[in-house]
Amino acid sequence: MGFQRAVVTGGAGFLGSHVCVELVRQGTDVVCVDDFRTSSPRNLGGVLTHDRFEMVIADVAEPLDVRGRVDLVMHLACPASPVDYLRMPVDTMRSGGFGTLHALELARRDNARIVIASTSEVYGDPLEHPQRETYWGNVNPIGPRSVYDEAKRFGEALTQAFHREYAVNTGIVRIFNTYGPRMRAGDGRMIPTFFQQAQAGEPLTVHGDGRQTRSLCYVDDLVRGLLAMAHSDHCGPINLGNPEEVTVLDVAERVIEVTGSRSVVRHVEPMPDDPRRRCPDITLAHRVLDWRPKVSLHDGLRAMAGRVPADIG
Repeated sequence: MGFQRAVVTGGAGFLGSHVCVELVRQGTDVVCVDDFRTSSPRNLGGVLTHDRFEMVIADVAEPLDVRGRVDLVMHLACPASPVDYLRMPVDTMRSGGFGTLHALELARRDNARIVIASTSEVYGDPLEHPQRETYWGNVNPIGPRSVYDEAKRFGEALTQAFHREYAVNTGIVRIFNTYGPRMRAGDGRMIPTFFQQAQAGEPLTVHGDGRQTRSLCYVDDLVRGLLAMAHSDHCGPINLGNPEEVTVLDVAERVIEVTGSRSVVRHVEPMPDDPRRRCPDITLAHRVLDWRPKVSLHDGLRAMAGRVPADIG
């Protein structure tokens, strides 16, 4: 049985817009909450005028004024790219802290299921590989990336507190690197940066030696996992990501291949606190949600090469 009415915070962002579209497609009324600081209404396309869709322009760090009952809250709002969270470090922590608090209060008000989007960044530069949900992480709490990492770690702790004290029906997902259409060019994340550079014939900038690894999940797979979590009663945390581990250098070379670009790779200075290895153990997601990714990196990058314009707001 589907949900009748859902609130999606950050619903005009890369990931949130895909979630909104899929919920509407499944017959759910959707209230999208976003302030467009790191997103755009263009990401929502035709769903903006759908009779099941409502847009609320608001900052989640302020109390949420959502009228009428909801039975699902998907809390996805938070600056997620390095360019954004390094530009607005305090707002990032406000979104992860106050934003999570207000989303939880809304779910508690209506006895709704709530899914909180956490991140693989809670594992920091991991000493365990692949990363299981039981791993506590290796995080620098005061480094430049810490505003995002610690906002998400605090959000997890707050979510568990609401679950324990108020019996709120909570679920935490730890999202690993995700890519696909509607990523914003120039947002500092690896995939849109590589595509933008390849399409412009510019060198693809690889930080450090490029041997650091990532595990990249196509957005359609991730949305399927998020909604499977919404329909479950598991409180998490549960890893959602693709366990196919690849080096950053390999990703750059694959983007050059699928775009037909003549670009070359240029190595630049390593990023501070950049994790050397990142790969999810998705045993729990497969067992509890019957979920695992279906789209290979090769197919996902080919799809992006044909669908991603040079600049998406």
